[in-house]
Amino acid sequence: MISASQVKELREKTGAGMMDCKKVLTETDGDMVKAEELLRERGITKAAKKSGRIASEGLVASYISDDKKVGAIIEVNSETDFVAKNEQFVEFVNNLAKIVADENPADVEALEGLKYVGTDHTVKEELIEKVATIGENMTIRRFQRFESEGFVESYIHLGGKIAVLVDFKSGKQEVAKDVCMQIAAARPEFLNETEVPADRLEKEMEILKAQAINEGKPAEIAEKIVQGRVGKFYAEICLVDQEFVKDPSKKVKDYLKENDSEIVRFARFEKGEGLEKREENFADEVMKQLK
Repeated sequence: MISASQVKELREKTGAGMMDCKKVLTETDGDMVKAEELLRERGITKAAKKSGRIASEGLVASYISDDKKVGAIIEVNSETDFVAKNEQFVEFVNNLAKIVADENPADVEALEGLKYVGTDHTVKEELIEKVATIGENMTIRRFQRFESEGFVESYIHLGGKIAVLVDFKSGKQEVAKDVCMQIAAARPEFLNETEVPADRLEKEMEILKAQAINEGKPAEIAEKIVQGRVGKFYAEICLVDQEFVKDPSKKVKDYLKENDSEIVRFARFEKGEGLEKREENFADEVMKQLK
C-alpha cells in the first residue's frame, strides 16, 4: 500500500503530479529511486526543471455564460509565442476560463486545486502535465470574474493578446461591443474620476504644477493651470472621460447616455504586461548546454 507521505515526497522531488507519482510508486512497489527513474523516462520530471524559466508570452481567453450573467477572463503565460498557438495550450486556457466562471475560485492557488475538465485530477496537475508534454514552462498568472445583475460582455483582441471583460447594469449588445473595443484600444485604468486613488491624483497634480513652474509661470497661476490640465489626465485614464474611438467628437459617457447604457466595472488584461521579457542570448545558451 502506497502512503500519502511517499506520494508527497516523490512529488516534491520531481515536480510531477500526484496521480503520476502514485502510479509509478505502485508500479515499483514503493521504490522511490525506481519511481523517480520511471518519471524521468516518461518525461514527466522535465516539468520541474522548466519551472524556473521566464514565461512572459502566452494567451488571454474569456468565457461568458449562456445567460450572460457570469463572465471571466484569464491569462496563462508560456515561454514563447509559438506555444500560444498550440491547440492543446489554447484548449487548456479556454477550459480554465470556463472553470473560473463556473466555480468562482478565490485566487490562482484555489483555481489550481479545482478539478480539471473531464479528468479526475486537479488544474495544477494538468498544468504540470502540459509543461511536460508541450516542453515549455507555463504559469497561470491571473483571472477576473464578474457576476452581473445586468449582463457581461467580453472581447478578445489580436488572437489572444488582449482580453476585456465588462459588467453592464444596462445597455445594448452593439454598445457593449463598442465599449469592449474602446477599452482594448484606449487602455483606461479606471471607470471614472471617483475611482482614481487620492495619492495617484495628488502625485499627478504635483507633476503638473512643477511643469507649469518650469514653464516660467508664477505659483498662483500654476495652480490654476493644474486645475485645467487635470481634465486631460482624467481623459487619459478614465474610461467614461475618454474620447470615443469611433467618434472622437464625443466622450464615452456621452455615447453611453445616448444609448441608455451604464457600466458597473471592467477589466483589461494584456498578455505579458509588466512581466520580465525573455532575452535570447545564444552564447549563454550554448554555455548552459556545455555545462
